[in-house]
Amino acid sequence: MEENGKKILNFAKEILEIPSPIGYTTNIINFLMSECQKRKLKCERIKNGNLIIDYPGQTNQTLALAAHVDTLGAIVRSISNDGTLKFSVLGGPILPTYDGEYCYVIDRSGKVFTGTFLSNAPAVHVYKEARSLPRNDETMHIRLDEVVKSKQDVLNLGITNGSFVVPDPKTVITENNFIKSRFLDDKLSVAILFGLIDYLQENKITPKQNLKFIISTHEEMGFGMSYLPEVDEVIAVDMGCIGEDLSCTEYDVSICAKDHGGPYNFEMTNKLISLAQENKLNYVVDIYPFYSSDVTAALKGGNNVKGALIGPGVHASHGMERSHLNAVVNTLKLLIAYVK
Repeated sequence: MEENGKKILNFAKEILEIPSPIGYTTNIINFLMSECQKRKLKCERIKNGNLIIDYPGQTNQTLALAAHVDTLGAIVRSISNDGTLKFSVLGGPILPTYDGEYCYVIDRSGKVFTGTFLSNAPAVHVYKEARSLPRNDETMHIRLDEVVKSKQDVLNLGITNGSFVVPDPKTVITENNFIKSRFLDDKLSVAILFGLIDYLQENKITPKQNLKFIISTHEEMGFGMSYLPEVDEVIAVDMGCIGEDLSCTEYDVSICAKDHGGPYNFEMTNKLISLAQENKLNYVVDIYPFYSSDVTAALKGGNNVKGALIGPGVHASHGMERSHLNAVVNTLKLLIAYVK
């Protein structure tokens, strides 16, 4: 199973390098559709941008397994007279972690430019407030790696208000099996779902229920899975939180009993806990008060479904995130146990 986990880490690295901020997910969905074709799976991109992958099972019951491929980022708000860019954030990044980070600016035609997020007081030899100035979207800007000295110079490149901005994820897989990167939330879980597909195909396993793998594209905005096809259950696979008052570590699969939207389905959560115990997995049960998932979006959207939430432990969410092979393997094993 460790080899399956390492393949998942490598697949995660591959998709982490494809920019997919909220609102700019076509390229990553195209890539995942090509991966479905390699695996001879029926898939469909529906009108809201989500990808639905069908995997036939033994009964008429249907289980949806969901992960989101949209990430945090920014969008060009305005172009300053000196050729720097003001931005508006997409999602809820920890903006001080953007200061000094390399980024990609993508114009409306898809052309990519490089740049750097910077404080408006970026030099200690010039600005007394260089260390103390708050880092937010009013006190930061983007410096382009282009010869631009005016707003018109930037417009001549094709960059306009509404161009997308993506921080460099800086993905690294270490020799001792950590994966550190921006946007493990939730591309690591997307990779786990494809790892589950590979495991089922390689071992010729027909799951008990029909499976619908749903790759959602607006989770960071809160409505990624507000529309669901006809399913009986849904498990969102999203990051497990790590920090004060929480049990989760980078080596565990997290089973979330409640987030800020309320408790998850009692029977499904109990079943996941029982399976984790039976299979001797490293697991924890936690409550996440500042968190919501695609299950929450599905329920708020009026879908008649019951849902649960699991995922690999991820440290420093919405900043410079990190997880470990063990968390990936434990999450994969729990999913295998549930679908079998």
